[in-house]
Amino acid sequence: MYQPDSPASPLKVLPTMYDLPSENPEEPGVPDTFHVFQPRLLDDTFSPSNYPPERIFTGSDVNLYYDSNNTLWYKRPDWYAVLGVPRLYQERDLRLSYVVWDEKVTPFIVVELLSPGTEKEDLGRTLRDAKSPPTKWEVYEQILKIPYYAIFDRYSQMFQPFKLEEGGYKAIKVGDSERFWLPEIQLGLGIWEGEYDGIEHRWLRWYDAEGWVLTPMERERKRAESERQRAEQQQQLAESERQRAERLIAQLRALGIEPDGENG
Repeated sequence: MYQPDSPASPLKVLPTMYDLPSENPEEPGVPDTFHVFQPRLLDDTFSPSNYPPERIFTGSDVNLYYDSNNTLWYKRPDWYAVLGVPRLYQERDLRLSYVVWDEKVTPFIVVELLSPGTEKEDLGRTLRDAKSPPTKWEVYEQILKIPYYAIFDRYSQMFQPFKLEEGGYKAIKVGDSERFWLPEIQLGLGIWEGEYDGIEHRWLRWYDAEGWVLTPMERERKRAESERQRAEQQQQLAESERQRAERLIAQLRALGIEPDGENG
């Protein structure tokens, strides 16, 4: 495994992301292509109004190191967001991983996309012995105390969000709308059915008070469509002006007056 050298000296006591492995080819739960497109859509539509883009970090299959006493323990969420940290590590470098004790800010939300190899752990249905690292559920709920956790099964279409309350995750009822609101960031997360990157599917997507948040490509298409409509309106206005001028000329000539002011 290739691990780039740190451009700066590591901390004297605790390792940073430069000192910890960012890959483990033997880790179970190999993602399919849905695990590529779905996190991308979450990234494209995650835009909290109270945080500028440069103060938000989102990770997909990026190691999340959580225990400074066990520096090789980590989880690899399918998607997660951290608020109030630089988008780049120390505002200069792309992250190899996210090291909680170094960054000093825990994620705000984690999303796991269920797969057969990790389903039980994602749902908090696995037990561990004393020698094993904590499960995902234990890390998210009890160690990092991440405020929101959501799971989505693209096969069964099960979407279940949880909110941390009184030290434990409580299931949030999404009902027929299949969505829920996060007041802290003035955004909601829900299931949207449509085409993303040329693929028709049911996706998890962020929405705001005005509706589904547009992706950069959708915003560009909307801008181009607005420009096209504006150009058509200008053409229609110019045509209306031309027709109005022709009618005025015809009326003047009917009265024996030439448009240039000379009598016929």
